[in-house]
Amino acid sequence: MAKLFFRYGAMGSSKTANALMVEYNYRERGKKALLAKPMTDSRDGKLVIKSRIGLERPCVLVEDMVLMSDETIKSYDCIIVDEAQFCTKEQIEMLVHYVDDLDIPVICYGLRADFRNELFPGSMWLLAWADVIEEIKTVCWCGKAAKCNARFNDNGIIREGDQVCLGGNSSYIALCRKHSREGNLGPNFRELLKEFNP
Repeated sequence: MAKLFFRYGAMGSSKTANALMVEYNYRERGKKALLAKPMTDSRDGKLVIKSRIGLERPCVLVEDMVLMSDETIKSYDCIIVDEAQFCTKEQIEMLVHYVDDLDIPVICYGLRADFRNELFPGSMWLLAWADVIEEIKTVCWCGKAAKCNARFNDNGIIREGDQVCLGGNSSYIALCRKHSREGNLGPNFRELLKEFNP
């Protein structure tokens, strides 16, 4: 029986690398996995999923999957969606259809909450409807579990602004709840920023 999975984690928890490894595992066994992402994620190109460590694969857009027939979708053994937090309710409903009616497993990767610790729309519906919810863990600079995605600039943590602002190590950092609330980016923050953003 197929299931809908939601694997979430804070920024830098290797969600995309995990998604690409799962797709590779399917291919290695002679199976077909469809990689997809919402068009909102345009950082690495329209039809590419790329992890921070350099792994990358071609993909389709979730928005274009609406145009695919059920017969086409049934030709895949699995559907893997990266950056699923950017999906709409209707797109999550489409993924539920693939699982419940076409018996195809769907594995979604994404953030649970934004920089204000508010749920993204796609994440909210995945938390409501997923059969399996798993956290991909990462750590704060202090060593505690990082649950928060802090947006920052040269002046420190940013607490206001649009929910979606694409970026990586140069604008987001994963923090534990305490240090996110305090606005504490850590004692070596500037050095780490230089190391990962030369």
